[in-house]
Amino acid sequence: MTDAAEFTAKFAARRAAFRALHADGFFALPNPWDAGGAVRLQKLGFKALASTSAGMAWSWGRADGEVSVDEVLEHLRGLVAATDLPVNADFEAGFADTSQGVAANVARAVETGVAGLSVEDRTGKDLYDLPDAVARIAAARAAIDASGQDVILVGRTEGFLIGRDDLAPTIERLKAYAEAGADCLYAPGVTKYDDIAAIVAAVAPKPVNVLLWGPDMKLADLPGLGVRRASTGAALAAAAWAGFDAAAKDLAEGAGL
Repeated sequence: MTDAAEFTAKFAARRAAFRALHADGFFALPNPWDAGGAVRLQKLGFKALASTSAGMAWSWGRADGEVSVDEVLEHLRGLVAATDLPVNADFEAGFADTSQGVAANVARAVETGVAGLSVEDRTGKDLYDLPDAVARIAAARAAIDASGQDVILVGRTEGFLIGRDDLAPTIERLKAYAEAGADCLYAPGVTKYDDIAAIVAAVAPKPVNVLLWGPDMKLADLPGLGVRRASTGAALAAAAWAGFDAAAKDLAEGAGL
């Protein structure tokens, strides 16, 4: 068996399982930031995991967006090796400004063994123009198809996260990304249930990911809206670091642990 065939066989079952999770029903997709977290989440019975760019960066003493593509790829290889579960990569904006660069980096991400990856449309504090954003999704789709691997492509729009909380252009982008080849659609920061239901209806039958955001959003409410999966983003990492900071503050002030 060739190296390529061995690689395909090794991860085919995970990728098939991940694809099946998107076909119907609903699942929670927690975001560990290290191998230990991945192992713990698998033991808790989750069916799939996703990386978190912010959580990873924080664990290295950096801000979100300050990690290179080579470091992210190594991080993904570590997560994939730590668990038997499918792993969806938070692949930020593909780590390139051009669609050709996105395609090259997505091809490298597929080689880490991930079962899915997201490509977002944010550039700094703005969004790529829609034609450019669509071209980037299409390039990612082409790279996955050329690999021959069954990797889920998530088209992600960041408008709500940068204050563009107008639903119509968000839906326009998600529909365009679906037409460009995204398998799953994602607009983090959308929290109103009516808005979420509108997104689900607009891109149907393709599945929608929702970010669990704020105390008013309940996991149990999302299946009824037609949502297929819900991720935690950096929330688990934020909770862990909040506990760390509180304990460290007590220690620094002489209170002990």
